[in-house]
Amino acid sequence: MSEQVKTREEFKKVKADSQKNAEEVRPATKRVRVRLIPIWLRLILLVISIYIFAMVGTAVGYGKLGGGKITDVFKESTWTHIRDLVDKK
Repeated sequence: MSEQVKTREEFKKVKADSQKNAEEVRPATKRVRVRLIPIWLRLILLVISIYIFAMVGTAVGYGKLGGGKITDVFKESTWTHIRDLVDKK
């Protein structure tokens, strides 16, 4: 039994020594993160995607749900009519 205790104590000592040596070997380096898409490009893509989805949403809402032509949503006369309805002129 004393042989097992001695072996466990030696094992703990060897393990502690190996961890200490591992910490000494590895220098403390700061982890560098490489981004595949830069932040400025992400922002530009976000603005473009918001614009595209807003156009698709208005086309579906006006064309399919509202009963009009899908291409009419891109005409200026449609938007002036909608503004007049909102402002009640």
